[in-house]
Amino acid sequence: MKKYVCECIGTAVLVLFGCGVATITGGDLVSTSLAFGLSIIAMAYVIGNISGCHINPAVSLAMLINKKLTLKEFAFYVIAQVIGAFIGAGLLYFFISSTGIKDISAASLGVNGFGESSALGINLVGAFIVEVILTFVFIYTIIGVTSDESKSSVAGIVIGLTLAFVHLLGIAFTGTSVNPARSLAPAVIVGGNALKQVWVFIVAPLCGSAIAAYTYKFLNKTKTEGNKE
Repeated sequence: MKKYVCECIGTAVLVLFGCGVATITGGDLVSTSLAFGLSIIAMAYVIGNISGCHINPAVSLAMLINKKLTLKEFAFYVIAQVIGAFIGAGLLYFFISSTGIKDISAASLGVNGFGESSALGINLVGAFIVEVILTFVFIYTIIGVTSDESKSSVAGIVIGLTLAFVHLLGIAFTGTSVNPARSLAPAVIVGGNALKQVWVFIVAPLCGSAIAAYTYKFLNKTKTEGNKE
């Protein structure tokens, strides 16, 4: 139970601070990227030894594929993450509402989007591909750094900086999701176009995660076999 509580807390912190900074700065590239990255770093060194600090269904899917989670654990991880995301987004909604803003859609809550909802006007196909690639890079890095015990002391920093890194490219295109829970909660609260488009930011990160997990398994297996020859 403790690991699920940790996943809930960690995801709430990620959404509150990451989406919060995106909201109050108007999606400023550097500030928003750092907020998401630093949230991961902070949580990694607090809950990492308990739950692994996934705080992202895409990360949990990769761990399921790599047999580091059972199907039952995966389901509870995702449930905890989604609940945490709604807690974080709910707190952010409360904070923004306390400022006197009547139209919550104007504050955005850091929702993701394409077309008119994208800073660069990227289309559906482009947004899907961007999210798959960004998630692939993020998850591939996570699997690599967590699979090497010698890197355990710096894993949180590497993962956090990688999340900031992918945000630097992705924000102008889609707002950067790479995390279905982080995208779902703000979209449900904001509603409208954000809710209509949120499926892309659920499906694409999961696809990117699966591709990263199977790619790592294939390359790692090839490397191992090569060393035996």
